[in-house]
Amino acid sequence: MVEPGTSRAARPREETARRREDILKAAVQVFGNKGYTKGSLGDIADIVGMTHAGVLHHFGTKDQLLLDVLVYRDQTDVEHLDGRQMPPGLELFRHLITTARLNESRRGVIQVFTVLSAESVTDNHPAKKFFHDRYEVLRGEVAEALVAICDQSDPPDTKAIDAAASAIIAVMDGLQVQWLLEQDSFELAAATAFAIEALLTAAVNGHPRRVL
Repeated sequence: MVEPGTSRAARPREETARRREDILKAAVQVFGNKGYTKGSLGDIADIVGMTHAGVLHHFGTKDQLLLDVLVYRDQTDVEHLDGRQMPPGLELFRHLITTARLNESRRGVIQVFTVLSAESVTDNHPAKKFFHDRYEVLRGEVAEALVAICDQSDPPDTKAIDAAASAIIAVMDGLQVQWLLEQDSFELAAATAFAIEALLTAAVNGHPRRVL
């Protein structure tokens, strides 16, 4: 019997959404441990108790599953934010530090990002465009946030802002690699906060700005 207010069509849609998320979580685990090339659809299917064909039914191709995994991973970074959007100005830098703190409890999420971003520089990798576009957008967002926290009557040099944006992203990614290899050696969030503050200070170089 269908519950009042619930259509018969809603249940299959909900079940499909749950199955897709189960597959995405399994793919995060497999791609994070083995990479995209060595991680197989069979490995993913085994984790969720499905067949290889069953996984393809939901995502079509392995390449499409990879891209959906990357989108799913990015969504976990903003799921705690209003509107699930990157905040502007000073809040963006605070968000980056908060994300690093959250990542300390979700190793698989940063592992799959680290592995797949490194793999994406190889020839014909299906995620190359995704990561190219992701970094381009993120650099722009960080640069805009840096400009926003400065006194508009005395802004820092544009080249310094652009360099700081690239450096902040690179340092965060590099810290994640170190943390994955040696989690007990330092606190990821604390090191991220230190690096961001140091890079912002260097970029502003005496110009007035708001502080973290």
